[in-house]
Amino acid sequence: MTRLAGHLVLPDRVLPGTIGFGATIAEIAPSTAVPDRYVLPGFVDVHVHGGGGGDVIDGPAGIGTLARFHLGHGTTTLLPTTITRPWPEVMDMLRAVAELRRAGLPDGPQVAGAHLEGPFLSPHRLGAQPPFAIPPTPALLREALALDVVRVATLAPEIEGADDAIDLFARAGVRTSLGHSNAGFDVTVRALARIAAAGGVAGATHLFNAMDGLAARAPGMVGAILRDRAAHAELILDTHHVHPASFALARDLLGDRLLLVTDAIRAAGLGDGPSTLGGRPVAIRDGVARLPDGTLAGSVLTMDAALRHALDAGTTLPQAARLAATNACAYLGLRDRGRLALGLRADFVVLDPAMQPVEVWIGGQQVT
Repeated sequence: MTRLAGHLVLPDRVLPGTIGFGATIAEIAPSTAVPDRYVLPGFVDVHVHGGGGGDVIDGPAGIGTLARFHLGHGTTTLLPTTITRPWPEVMDMLRAVAELRRAGLPDGPQVAGAHLEGPFLSPHRLGAQPPFAIPPTPALLREALALDVVRVATLAPEIEGADDAIDLFARAGVRTSLGHSNAGFDVTVRALARIAAAGGVAGATHLFNAMDGLAARAPGMVGAILRDRAAHAELILDTHHVHPASFALARDLLGDRLLLVTDAIRAAGLGDGPSTLGGRPVAIRDGVARLPDGTLAGSVLTMDAALRHALDAGTTLPQAARLAATNACAYLGLRDRGRLALGLRADFVVLDPAMQPVEVWIGGQQVT
């Protein structure tokens, strides 16, 4: 049995101690003398397009590149995320994720499925998505769901065919994540009720971004999500997409239904300069990705940086670990990981006192 000693970040406290494990956690014990480092559950990213020069649009090789890049930043489970392109290209991206998921990625994070972000979006709220939005017809949905790889699907609830899509996603066990939408409060509330009635799980794609915000007489999609008692929500905590005070509000209202994501693009880790997203030119300047017209275009965020931003915003370390790992697992129904608890997968990220990754473990094996 392998053992790690340090400050163990449990769901409710930080415990100086040792953790013993093989492929799964077998022992958690307190100790009075431990190294000055922190052991957290491996991070889980449900929304990531690229990183390290790789992108989902590049096929299995690109997915492998982005996955290994994010592994170095503590991500042990991820959902490679599509971009809005003509439907045959979207299907190619989903097939690439399915292929890599079947084959596995040696010494890499687990690909738990795909996030289908587009093309079932509002053409009026695309953000940086390319202009190929289409309605979710039953034929298209059946084609995508037949691959058994989609785990989250972003949907604008006001578009034609959205109600039938909600029902089909629920039956397939796919999380319906509302976003890239012009829907107001009432339409969003109706969509959330339909998801619940169908037995589905509701989410929100990058809360606060590409949706109507909360105003005095127009609560918008943000207001509907924040008041709902079941919906989960992603949040890009890079300090550019969301103000730290808005993050704190969502954290305090949604609790363990809020999850941090990167929405990272291929430029993550490469520094400032030109890049692409979905075939569109993107410029990275001062760590911010934008289209030529100034629109934010994904991010160059990593999960360890998101965790540090959460701590800077007054989040406790156990709560930050839940935001970066535990809550995403609850959202996806991954009950075998996401916490330091007996019997769960030995997926860890070890951080130094500055909260920088120094070791990553997957299934009991050190991979960085």
